[in-house]
Amino acid sequence: MGSDRISRRATLAGLAATCAAGAGLIGRASADDAGPIFSPTGPNAERYGAAAGYPVPDAAKARRQGNPWEPADRVGAFTHIDDIYPTRQVKRAAMPWAFKRAPAELSEPFRADVMGYLARNPVTGLLIARDDKILLEHYQYGRTDRDRFVSQSMVKSITGMLVGVAIADGAIKSVDNKPEAYVPGFRGSEYGSTAIRDLLHMSSGVEFGEEQESGRDLNRLWRDMVSGSGKGTIASITQFNRRIAPAGTRFYYASIEPDVLGVVLRYAAGKSLSDYLQEKIWGPIGAEADATWLLDAEGQELAHFGFNAVLRDYARLGRLLAHDGAWEGRQIIPASWMIEATTTRPSDAYLAPGRTSPDSLGYGYLIWLLPGMRRQFALRGSYSQLVLIDPPSKLVLVQTALERSDDVWKLWAAAVKQLG
Repeated sequence: MGSDRISRRATLAGLAATCAAGAGLIGRASADDAGPIFSPTGPNAERYGAAAGYPVPDAAKARRQGNPWEPADRVGAFTHIDDIYPTRQVKRAAMPWAFKRAPAELSEPFRADVMGYLARNPVTGLLIARDDKILLEHYQYGRTDRDRFVSQSMVKSITGMLVGVAIADGAIKSVDNKPEAYVPGFRGSEYGSTAIRDLLHMSSGVEFGEEQESGRDLNRLWRDMVSGSGKGTIASITQFNRRIAPAGTRFYYASIEPDVLGVVLRYAAGKSLSDYLQEKIWGPIGAEADATWLLDAEGQELAHFGFNAVLRDYARLGRLLAHDGAWEGRQIIPASWMIEATTTRPSDAYLAPGRTSPDSLGYGYLIWLLPGMRRQFALRGSYSQLVLIDPPSKLVLVQTALERSDDVWKLWAAAVKQLG
């Protein structure tokens, strides 16, 4: 990890020199205009800490307060989680798989739309790919293709993928099983007696105040599970033990539910989530860089937040999902799981697009479903971290950002219209 950090600092030093030569000047990775584009600035850069060099927040303070950070801290925090919190490495592939580049496949009108979008929105990284070709790759606020960008809640979808892999492996028998069958510490608790399927759908019916009273329960979970009150991982989860609805009858977004599944995965697979991800997905898709995953106070991966990867590796993951779990002729995630995870059964109509969120999205197995007749889905995290996937065309859009913006849905619709 140290050599990666030195390389990134060297790259940023070069960008600083570019910035000194003239604010807003674009620097390319090489003379080849097919490569990534780097900008030392971005919209409203002063708000996001430009004057201070996009500082990394003080680690002790960050561990106490958790996420979110103030705007001036976000550029530094969102690309340096592994400098702030303990993390575990997810090792890159021994033989990385490389994208081709085909920027000429973007029409000039659409390219102008993208540049206008970037000029208006605080995006740190944007990548558009179609199958094995990168069509556009652009970084702002001094970020580079060596930076690891935090997933925010996109890691929940990665946890869901690992559940599918564990079922294919036979480590987990069925989505109808209950966590208490795998984790003795969950026995006798409401989460322990909730089917894995309902946890994947965030429809356990167990009370968890994600957004009530300024996130009271999410903050308590963070303090106990990550900051370390002494409760331990399982007790931090099972303290939330009041059922307010029958399981499988209502959607209620609750970050604790993937944490339950993360503990199940660790017990069922007999290894850390990082090692399981590296073995089953990260290595097989030819990831080019090490990723990192934030650890809780017991040294176990937090399944709802804190995964960090370079933009092109998020794009590789998107390509895997666009192919319904297949990679270069090998089925990494079962295709049947991918279909089940990204469609709504008639019996689960309460999860359909338009039912679960004010922006018309639906919900599958820890993954967001887009409205419309065309099957599309998304990994989605706070502040507009996104991997958008269109399986019919194998189109993928990866975005990392500093604020929520609904403009991205218009950009995605335009991309699908032109390229899909």
